[in-house]
Amino acid sequence: MTPPIGILGGSGLYSMEGLVLNERRTVDTPFGSPSGPLVVGTLEGTPVVFLARHGEGHRFTPSEINYRANIWALKAAGVQSLISISAVGTLQEAHRPGTLRLPQQFIDRSHLRASTFFGDGIVAHVGFSDPVCPCLGATLLQVGRDLGLPLDLCGTYVCMEGPAFSTRAESMLHRSWGADLIGMTQATEAKLAREAELCFATVALVTDDDAWRVDEEGVETHDIMAVMHANLETVRTLVRAAVGRIAPAPACRCRNALDTAILTSPEAIPPATRARLKLLLGAR
Repeated sequence: MTPPIGILGGSGLYSMEGLVLNERRTVDTPFGSPSGPLVVGTLEGTPVVFLARHGEGHRFTPSEINYRANIWALKAAGVQSLISISAVGTLQEAHRPGTLRLPQQFIDRSHLRASTFFGDGIVAHVGFSDPVCPCLGATLLQVGRDLGLPLDLCGTYVCMEGPAFSTRAESMLHRSWGADLIGMTQATEAKLAREAELCFATVALVTDDDAWRVDEEGVETHDIMAVMHANLETVRTLVRAAVGRIAPAPACRCRNALDTAILTSPEAIPPATRARLKLLLGAR
């Protein structure tokens, strides 16, 4: 059976039009409850599992999201490839509001959320030099180009804690680093997806110029949502066309991220911790 493609919906994307619903699955995980029920079904004939990261009705701030439960639930549902959709601000003139970007790198400036499944007697350090799956990213890029969508690669996404938007000083600092985009969720999801041995890629919808244009008003939520809603169909078009072209890639390095990551001797892992992480550890 073809494994389902995971889709994490961000601000403004709380459902996936065209999804043929089979089941709304309420689940629990060793790390608590995810943001909401898993929406299990098919999209253009391809099995998918959709989850709204902020909860239906947008109930969780970026710091309140139970990222571990979200990624765990998707992994437990059989997901191997995960498309994460995110609204972002731009830090560079090249990325205009209304366009889609595929960031390749992350700078993590969050500090209030858990970003690893490990601890409690087991230590793992996954390789994260290239946080986005090259296979999944290449497929999304090719589909976008085939459809003539305003989609391109970009360099670096800064992940801030939020929920407040950037000050002008912060925005200018991040811009001086050469970073391209700023948001509040993706570095955390990417780290956990790597630990869960999922192929991961971000589809970023640019909604605003952050705060670096000193001659303009700062970012306001209603302006961001207006751009988001005006361009959601572009995001949906990309995802609908892409899911059928994402092939299982068991040889991808993402699928074996834990093989050389775990430092703790097997006999030293507490039985309770091993039992809790069985989904990730398998027979290791």
